[in-house]
Amino acid sequence: MLVLGIETSCDETGVALYDSERGLLADALFSQIDLHRVYGGVVPELASRDHIKRILPLIEQVLNEAHCSKQDIQGIVYTAGPGLVGALLVGASCAQALAFAWDVPAVGVHHMEGHLLAPMLEETPPQFPFVALLVSGGHTQLVRVDEIGQYRLLGESIDDAAGEAFDKTAKMMGLRYPGGPEIARLAEKGVSGRFVLPKPMTDRPGLEFSFSGLKTATLTAWQKCLAAGDDCEQTRADLAHAFQAAVVTTLTIKCQRALQQEGLKNLVIAGGVSANQALRKSLESMLVKHGGQVFYARPEFCTDNGAMIAYAGCQRLLAGQHEGRAIHVRARWPLEELPALL
Repeated sequence: MLVLGIETSCDETGVALYDSERGLLADALFSQIDLHRVYGGVVPELASRDHIKRILPLIEQVLNEAHCSKQDIQGIVYTAGPGLVGALLVGASCAQALAFAWDVPAVGVHHMEGHLLAPMLEETPPQFPFVALLVSGGHTQLVRVDEIGQYRLLGESIDDAAGEAFDKTAKMMGLRYPGGPEIARLAEKGVSGRFVLPKPMTDRPGLEFSFSGLKTATLTAWQKCLAAGDDCEQTRADLAHAFQAAVVTTLTIKCQRALQQEGLKNLVIAGGVSANQALRKSLESMLVKHGGQVFYARPEFCTDNGAMIAYAGCQRLLAGQHEGRAIHVRARWPLEELPALL
């Protein structure tokens, strides 16, 4: 089955063509980072308007790259949530209109299921069951995955997601948006030990996360530096190093607990923060000690993209799932509500 996938949940327009027999044929992405950077974060109305501008040219681009025509498409899948409602509606409206015009089935895809299944696009995909760490700007969750559609939430953030904490910490330190890559870049130059920051909720049992306290502790440390007139590049680097180390250690401890609790050895990490090299190294080191393995998507498929949506949606179309022509999107959508594949 040849499927067209469309992703417009936030500030990136992603389109891809996935074939159930030949794999990923083409994908294209337009990032709105430069558009939103001047505001220090995503402006929903601007995001929606830019998706409208980009989506059809990107569809034409992937069709040309794959040497396919609209007559070859056998299904259309799109991100139906969670995300920004206006942005989601652009992708959903376009997908349903094309599905109607081309007389093919359409299905809405859960954005986080797309992230969770992105490592399936790699040469060595993980085998079920496994524990997944979904870590992005909007989500930090630990999920047990037994099959596609069979998900059980183990723990999640009770306040800021890890990626959100990265962005907010970077902003208060005067770094550019998006903050995650900026913090990671600075952290490489930082010196350990100068700043000691808390590792939230690691001193108690459970698999919940909380990053608001860490963010506040980092802000307090930064304000003390400013009051002392110490806002040089090295100070920023040392604080970035301490902040990143606290997040990475917290995530690693919680992943280890989740694997032990579920009696599993394999871990999938997905979402934008999964591209962080310090996090990958920490999790790989932990898994090696326990005889397990960590799986993740290639860097370009860690952030939002059409390929992951095309893959996830293709599996559901193959299982016979599809929708009517009504357009439904959900800003909030618990992963556990997804139906299992038949």
